[in-house]
Amino acid sequence: MRFAAEARRPAILRGRLLYAGRRSRRRLETYLIVAVQAGLAATLSWLTARELLGNQDPTFAPAAAVGVIAAALGNRARRTVELVGGVLLGIFVGDLLVETVGTGPWQTGVIVFVAAAAAAAARGTGALMTQAGGTAVLVATVTPTSPNLEWSRTVNATVGGAIGLLVVLVLVPLNPMRTVRRVADPTLNAFAREMTASAEALAGADARAAEEILDRMRAAEPQLERLREAVTAAEEVVRLSPVRWRRRETLAAYGRAVDHMDRAYRNSRSLVRRIGTTLRDKEPVPAGLPAAVECLGEAVRMLHREFLAAHDPVRARERVLQAVREAGEACRQDIGFSGVIVVSQLRTVANDLLRATGLPRNEARRMVSRAAAG
Repeated sequence: MRFAAEARRPAILRGRLLYAGRRSRRRLETYLIVAVQAGLAATLSWLTARELLGNQDPTFAPAAAVGVIAAALGNRARRTVELVGGVLLGIFVGDLLVETVGTGPWQTGVIVFVAAAAAAAARGTGALMTQAGGTAVLVATVTPTSPNLEWSRTVNATVGGAIGLLVVLVLVPLNPMRTVRRVADPTLNAFAREMTASAEALAGADARAAEEILDRMRAAEPQLERLREAVTAAEEVVRLSPVRWRRRETLAAYGRAVDHMDRAYRNSRSLVRRIGTTLRDKEPVPAGLPAAVECLGEAVRMLHREFLAAHDPVRARERVLQAVREAGEACRQDIGFSGVIVVSQLRTVANDLLRATGLPRNEARRMVSRAAAG
């Protein structure tokens, strides 16, 4: 047994390395456009601040532009406001306190504390607090020997933020559907694949396989967060970029679906956990139960395809209801306690998926109840 385990280790390690490589490649494909945007924005902001506005030290302009580009996807407009707002807040607090307490080491500490506290009181994020504190440092330490430095910093922050937005929304905007597809394809395919694997484990009475599926689903949870980020970024682009307006309706539908898909994934983990219990307890498994779980996986695949094709997800809804009908039929046969809970969890996932297709809460519940009754 020990020898067999030792022999499997290289294969396991190789599989993990290949998986990590595929994940890195997918992230590069998804975010390469961000690197292009950052380089272009840094160049344009430096040229604008130095050549057009005559700022002899334009360093903060490209830094602000890159800060906007590198901000959390979908929050770039807010990040620009925070950059400029933080600089202005730091100038205001710094000027006010320098006149009162003067300059020096402890005075700098007090000024930065008050600026950061003011940003926090305004419910600012880390970006606002960082810019307010950083500008307050300049006001307290450098401004006395280099007058008007805070003014150039304000100009640079404004120029960098504005050019960052210009690049991401007009000059090199993300292709919203391509961005979403690159993230959604592996994420939702993995979701569907694990449902299929769960159905196979249930049909084959393989409790160990169910445990492995559950581990993989836990490990894959960050992919859902990346999908949410990608959809949020795409929604920002189609909302603010004129060249992408025609995609607004499609992205709005996908955006509404993401929250329900997230809940469906989390509830599916509970489903798989209970499948493992069913198998470990050696409860009877009616043939319709694995078929029902398999239908959920097919529904996820269909839902993704129909959304990206801008079609009403009619086929996905039908497959979800087919899963509920199969599970209802299984529940009326010889089934154990955990098997009944599997059916209940499946109906919860089905409700989440129906909500993801755009159905209101009451209608989704009514359809699930009617399908369960046969």
